Amino acid sequence: MVFKVTVNSAWRATRTLWLLMLVSLSVSICVCRASSIQEDSAMENIVTEKKVEESHRQDSADLLIFIMLLTLTILTIWLFKHRRFRFLHETGLAMIYGVLVGVVLRYGIHVPRDISNVTMSCHVNASPATLLVNVSGKFYEYTLKGEIGANEVNDVQDNEMLRKVTFDPEVFFNILLPPIIFHAGYSLKRRHFFRNMGSILAYAFLGTVVSCFVIGLLMYGCVLLMKQVGQLGGDFFFTDCLFFGAIVSATDPVTVLAIFNELQVDVDLYALLFGESVLNDAVAVILSSSIVAYQPQGDNSHTFEVMALLKSFGMFLGVFSGSFALGVATGVVTFTKLRDFPLLETALFFLMSWSTFLLAEACGFTGVVAVLFCGITQAHYTFNNLSPDSQDRTKQLFELLNFLAENFIFSYMGLALFTFQSHIFNPMFIVGAFVAVFLGRAANIYPLSLLLNLGRRNKITSNFQHMMMFAGLRGAMTFALSIRDTATYARQMMFTTTLLVVFFTVWICGGGTTQMLSCQHIRVGVDSDQDNPVSSERRSTKQESAWLFRIWYNFDHNYLKPILTHSVTFISVCVSNNPLPSHQNECQLKDDDSDLILTDGDINLTYGDITVSTDPLLALPPLMTWTES
Repeated sequence: MVFKVTVNSAWRATRTLWLLMLVSLSVSICVCRASSIQEDSAMENIVTEKKVEESHRQDSADLLIFIMLLTLTILTIWLFKHRRFRFLHETGLAMIYGVLVGVVLRYGIHVPRDISNVTMSCHVNASPATLLVNVSGKFYEYTLKGEIGANEVNDVQDNEMLRKVTFDPEVFFNILLPPIIFHAGYSLKRRHFFRNMGSILAYAFLGTVVSCFVIGLLMYGCVLLMKQVGQLGGDFFFTDCLFFGAIVSATDPVTVLAIFNELQVDVDLYALLFGESVLNDAVAVILSSSIVAYQPQGDNSHTFEVMALLKSFGMFLGVFSGSFALGVATGVVTFTKLRDFPLLETALFFLMSWSTFLLAEACGFTGVVAVLFCGITQAHYTFNNLSPDSQDRTKQLFELLNFLAENFIFSYMGLALFTFQSHIFNPMFIVGAFVAVFLGRAANIYPLSLLLNLGRRNKITSNFQHMMMFAGLRGAMTFALSIRDTATYARQMMFTTTLLVVFFTVWICGGGTTQMLSCQHIRVGVDSDQDNPVSSERRSTKQESAWLFRIWYNFDHNYLKPILTHSVTFISVCVSNNPLPSHQNECQLKDDDSDLILTDGDINLTYGDITVSTDPLLALPPLMTWTES
């Protein structure tokens, strides 16, 4: 009995020992596996951090390339201005530097991409923007970088640097374009702009539409010819030709206008070119959007249909009017009560202006139109509400942003000629595009000038027309519209051709501006900011201002300006007891918008119960003093 108890006790002890050993072994295995997993995870984190660090350094180097391009451009501009060279503008110079850097990046530097363990047999029905991949129970997220052609798969490892310096097209629209367009409206010389408003609107609206359809029809004929001779490698529809006509109808004569401003060319010619380039950019944007929205019912989406055409035309009017109303509304409501803190006031003004562009895009309108008219409205009303420090700061800020953004875009144009991955160079299409652009510009300028001269007292002379024809450069807006969508064969061919058109017009037409002015005998050295109010020239232009604008001018000064501005307020009418000429000159009525038109002799400004004529010849000795509220 004692022996049996002893055996049972020994068996229990042995079993307990085995259980403890098994538990210990299991725990040891789990600990080892956990330790191994932690070590592997730590190694993966280290590798990932190293890759992120390398990518960060690569991105910094890419941005440094553009900064160095801009720095080199600025230094060369200083040299050109110091030596008084006018044969090449800074925009053309930035393009040249961009081309040189693009050649080096394309053929001289190769940064391989890590494409180890690439699986080539994954089949999906579409190309999703974001892809979730399950690898051994771990989920990874991948984003779409773009389509790679079958002949480029083997060379993908050498395109890392080129891919890095290729920007998202939305960067141009949301970051670089707004300050350029806003500066155009904010710095608008309203006097000469409004004096030629009818002609500017005709060139910008009717002329851009005519140019679009002329270029579109000519390019469609070129495409049909290419199809007959076997030079077309993909689909190219009539709507694609019209879209190309719309984007290359956006003129950007920044080079010509800079030379005009430096040489002080005739103010009417400057106003016509500047006004047309400002407004036709907006028209080209909406026109291209309307063409893309053209969608007839049925299987074939590229046939002509009246209802689809009317729908696109209605979209054009709706988008333009909505963008115009939004821009004016945001410009009017930009009240700044922070005059005691100019830095905060300038920051608020800047953010409100930029948000106008983004708000219009978010609402389905066009930010280019909205921010343009926002700039014009803020220059007319909000500028008077700013403190003197903020007035200077906003002008300088947007001038600086405009300069940097324009030169950055032109540098990138030169870079994109060699770094863009999907160029399609078709010599026949390129030659046809140059001919079509020339004829489209001619159809815009000469017939409209003939019609406008029937109603203008100050005629648009033939040498002015030739200069406007020559100054139809393409620039930032054309490039931004063409690079925004390069997914199809037709869009890639249009983008490549657009780049070449921009290069030619900026280098050849921009560089030959001074020679063209001399050849056409256009006067220079005219001060656009000084007009003698007593001169006979001013009297001879008395009927040139449009009656509609004169009515608006009265309404604006009598009602809108007193409500929407608070920086200048009528205080009193002072009657001088010593009516000396010096006292009269000191107490003259001063109004910052009296330069809107040259013929203001018939304009009466009403403040309270007092009506004052703005004609300096009729200014009588009840004199007025003004003060800042």
